[in-house]
Amino acid sequence: MKTLGILVSGCLSFSIFGCMDSQADLADILAGEPERIATGFQFTEGPVWHSDGYLLFSDIPANRIVKWTPDGKTETFREPSGNSNGLTYDRAGRLIACEHGNRRVSRTEPDGTITVLAERYNEKRLNSPNDVVVKSDGSIYFTDPPYGVSEAERELDFQGVYRIAPDGTLTLLIDDFDRPNGLAFSPDEKSLYIDDTAHRHVRAFDVLEDGTLANGRILVDMAIDAQGSPDGMKVDTAGNLYVTGAGGTWVVSPSGEHLGTIVTAELPANCAFGDSDNKTLYITARTSVYRVRLKIEGMKTF
Repeated sequence: MKTLGILVSGCLSFSIFGCMDSQADLADILAGEPERIATGFQFTEGPVWHSDGYLLFSDIPANRIVKWTPDGKTETFREPSGNSNGLTYDRAGRLIACEHGNRRVSRTEPDGTITVLAERYNEKRLNSPNDVVVKSDGSIYFTDPPYGVSEAERELDFQGVYRIAPDGTLTLLIDDFDRPNGLAFSPDEKSLYIDDTAHRHVRAFDVLEDGTLANGRILVDMAIDAQGSPDGMKVDTAGNLYVTGAGGTWVVSPSGEHLGTIVTAELPANCAFGDSDNKTLYITARTSVYRVRLKIEGMKTF
């Protein structure tokens, strides 16, 4: 299959990112170049790998979830999907979906029925849940920007980050984001990273014993002179962040150092690790899905 895109790494004076003074090298992380594996969609988002050996992702405007298998075939997994956006699995392997259009977070049960996990806060409808991650204790964290709802239809006057406890209790954790979007835990789950699309940065928070967040600080500023803003995010087992943003998918060290950018032919929206060794990064980018092999294993969903 034809390889697409280029890799930006280290100190490249001709790069749109300028010279990066870095002791680490993206070449120590990447094992290949990105390739397009599927195309012809309206807007792809929310990739997630299933341990049975297939990828799911959202095609938001098409109102469906698509299944891709390594033989290159795609089929509709669910339609309608509530204009699903971010997807993940809980620890029991059940699909968790941010239903952008239905303004809720849902879970697919083993028999295929849908359970609504969150749709209101203080009796007011959520904006449009965007992305989601599950902690090892079973609690679910999600972001709620207003991208999928008109201003006239909004019932909340803030854009929150929430936690759904294992007993179903919904707690507002943070309400000072402009456009909270992608989020991911550090490997030890002591930190939660959340990006703000409007402010073009990633913030890090300490995760307290009760699941709440504290000590928010900017980890990396992604505001450069290039198209794109931070969106989806994942973390590998070494603690590096993979954040879709300006110019491509940024690879950021745990200390916030920009190690380089994976550039695809289309601007990316989200990413996820997959394959049997969890060393392939799948990237949803506008009308297509791409993948790139890594030398480091990604954190597993379940």
